Amino acid sequence: MEDRGGFWHVLQQLAPGTALREGLESILLAKTGSLIVVGDSPEVMALVDGGFRLDCEFTPTRLYELAKMDGAIILTRDARRILYANAMLVPDPSIVSNETGTRHRTAERVARQTGELVISISQRRDLITLYKGPVKYILRDFPVILAKANQALQTLEKYKLVREQAVARLSALELDDMVSVLDVALVVQRTEMVLRIGAEIERYIAELGTEGRLVAMQLEELIAGVAAEGLLIIRDYASSDDAGHAAALRDQMAEWPFEELQDLGAIARLLGAGALESPIGPRGYRLLRRIPRLPAAVIENLVGRFGRLQRVLSATLEELDDVEGIGEVRARAIQEGLRRLRAQFTLERQL
Repeated sequence: MEDRGGFWHVLQQLAPGTALREGLESILLAKTGSLIVVGDSPEVMALVDGGFRLDCEFTPTRLYELAKMDGAIILTRDARRILYANAMLVPDPSIVSNETGTRHRTAERVARQTGELVISISQRRDLITLYKGPVKYILRDFPVILAKANQALQTLEKYKLVREQAVARLSALELDDMVSVLDVALVVQRTEMVLRIGAEIERYIAELGTEGRLVAMQLEELIAGVAAEGLLIIRDYASSDDAGHAAALRDQMAEWPFEELQDLGAIARLLGAGALESPIGPRGYRLLRRIPRLPAAVIENLVGRFGRLQRVLSATLEELDDVEGIGEVRARAIQEGLRRLRAQFTLERQL
């Protein structure tokens, strides 16, 4: 799908309860059909032939009444004004379209040619179809969206539990210096799956508008901290520990198709790690972040000095105290925090 921010903004514009959605629903119920362009860029205006120039304030009733005419309706990009009605659109006929109906084919070509939002309302099929650039999206009824959102939340809960189990296992292995590339790839994969399901639910929330608040609250609770922890895992194991490099790898993986994400070897190659069965050690960014009241700057200094988590674990109080930002009190707190983490994960494995 198109970039998240761009298309989610479109869905929010058309969410139930908005004036634009009210107008579209009225047209749909009247079975008149319509072609609406939400954008007044020069590229759009160059395709407009004829019609009536109105330049009036947008209201759902006006949109509904104007849709009774055959031509297209042109709105400003913010959908606050109606510029033209009964206009003919003449897009480039060489633009490939998979649509069969004249209205939908024109809508797709205009969207591809201009990059603006074009809405086609089917007279016979009771469908509202959105086109923006190369994206095609069919708006669904509120009960359908809500049901899908709730189903996705249930799926997210299951995936999150599986991910948490994998993360707990990785933590225990890190403290025992027994991590393999396979263990890391599994956690990275499951983190990305959780984030993808979360992104799907965010799209439903955008469609639900104000009615999606409860779904948004549940989603926020379920994925809190997942993305940040995922980046720390990548920093722990990637060929470079630079935060920008970790974010770039995460963005690259987000573009992968589902099939490629199932390939753990591909994840290992992305990280610059060895074969899946190869041993590997963490730098320690993630586990050190779990020590209470340990500033991020101090964690950076620790990793910069010792390089690997195991060296931090075996460091003496004097060696810890020698790191910038760490005094004797904080050095003891670090050792105690690491002991507690080891005890916690040992207990979890026994249970």
